[in-house]
Amino acid sequence: MQLAKGATVAVADGEKFNLFRNTGDEANPKLTALASPDVDNDNKSSGTRHHSSSANPDGGQMEEDSFAAGTAAVLNRQVLAGKIKDLVIIAAPRTLGELRKHYHAKLSDVLAGEIAKDLTGHSVKDIEKTIAAA
Repeated sequence: MQLAKGATVAVADGEKFNLFRNTGDEANPKLTALASPDVDNDNKSSGTRHHSSSANPDGGQMEEDSFAAGTAAVLNRQVLAGKIKDLVIIAAPRTLGELRKHYHAKLSDVLAGEIAKDLTGHSVKDIEKTIAAA
């Protein structure tokens, strides 16, 4: 995948959210970490309602879905404020599905690509390699 100079890369899972900017060029991306914005995790109504069961005994999935909704809200605000012109989202597959439910139309317009892979906690080099291989 080509990554435009100045593009924003969001890397998320159900608990962590990191932002990077491509300070390199399309052929040689170089990701620079940006300040990670605070995510409002209070949206308990996001997605479907989850009840405790043997598959989800602690209700943790609701927390992860709420975090994904909060992450989408942060990205939506930044896109609407003109801070993000090109965006690539890399997220754990389930988180990516939840994020998509909350995309604003303008976010969809600037979305250059999505990668369904959990790379939170990975090095910047791993993220750059994954983008280059996509």
